[in-house]
Amino acid sequence: MRTFLDCYPCFVRQALEAARHLGADEIKQKVVLDQVLELLKHIDMSATPPQIGDRVHRLVRRELRADDPYREYKQNATREALELLPRLRTILEQAEDHLETAVRLSIAGNVIDAGVKPSYQLWPTVQRVLTQDFAVQDLDLLRRGLEQASSVLFLADNAGETVFDGLLIETLKRPVVYALKAGPILNDATAEDARMAGLHEVAELIDTGSDAPGTILEQCSNRFRDAFAQAPLVIAKGQANYETLSEADRPVFFLLQAKCPVIARDLDVPVGSIVIRRGGSVEVEGAY
Repeated sequence: MRTFLDCYPCFVRQALEAARHLGADEIKQKVVLDQVLELLKHIDMSATPPQIGDRVHRLVRRELRADDPYREYKQNATREALELLPRLRTILEQAEDHLETAVRLSIAGNVIDAGVKPSYQLWPTVQRVLTQDFAVQDLDLLRRGLEQASSVLFLADNAGETVFDGLLIETLKRPVVYALKAGPILNDATAEDARMAGLHEVAELIDTGSDAPGTILEQCSNRFRDAFAQAPLVIAKGQANYETLSEADRPVFFLLQAKCPVIARDLDVPVGSIVIRRGGSVEVEGAY
């Protein structure tokens, strides 16, 4: 998915918020914004938004000499999600369709997204997503794909959201490799964040070899690219993974909330929609 002009204000906003997370004064914030604006003047719009976002956030971290502007934000999000975990387990245990409910809960956790909006309401979002109609509903194809898949590669998105993913991973009842960022970017989950959420107890944790948003395959490690190429089925969480992998020729299922007007337009759904979308070449019996 290419970058649109509508993406530019988000890049600037993200840079400013990252600088403020680090306590930069107004003068330093202005320096950062000036450099980001200069970068955007010369950017190739054929790149995906995560590719540009990667360059923006590298600039911010370099200028402010900080490795993880969102560390506290991620820890707080994970704690908040863990506090809800007993209620979420009860919902899942009482559900008639465990897979659908686990998918809904995983998608509900996608509201934790500092790249789009730093504030969120977690429990009200859970309540909404549990009953909201899907705008794109490939759940039956996901169900059939899982019946045929001996294992799953699960591409993580944000810290805190990881807690919700854990419930889905438990529901899948097959080996899962959970892929995380190799280093901090926005509030995306790293292995440290995943362990705080307990994901090491339900999945094998690996990193992509990259600290860029989404999954930019050419920046990933050989180990991860091999895992991606060989995975019988891939679950990819969040908007950035959709932006970077929507044209990948692999059996990928995207689970997300369409929080951004650009992505909603690309998906042809209203902003605020919940989505299970099959992508790539998913060979599922009866799918065509």
